Amino acid sequence: QVQLVESGGGLVQAGGSLRLSCAASGRTFDMYSMAWFRQAAGKEREFVSRIPWTGGITSYTAPVKGRFTIFRDNAKNMVYLQMNSLKPEDTAVYYCAAGSRPGTWDSWGQGTQVTVSS
Repeated sequence: QVQLVESGGGLVQAGGSLRLSCAASGRTFDMYSMAWFRQAAGKEREFVSRIPWTGGITSYTAPVKGRFTIFRDNAKNMVYLQMNSLKPEDTAVYYCAAGSRPGTWDSWGQGTQVTVSS
């Protein structure tokens, strides 16, 4: 099992930036990839971005392409989501996830709130 703890959320004005961090601990050697998801109030959780743990291509959902960047620091067992040009529609609870196989997410963090004011 991998334990994940997110941080870095907060309140920001539209057009601003935030960097989310996700600290992984436990069986990190089992991780295949990590991802960020988000869930807005009254909506289902949606995929935002993913990154392979040992190299490979990152991917993003269309609404955040060109504005968000996912990157990792394997030495520190950290994954980050740099969010620029934030929009009110980016307001959500953001969750970090880790998976041991392609397409599966075995571990989840507790979430961090991001609120973008207009």
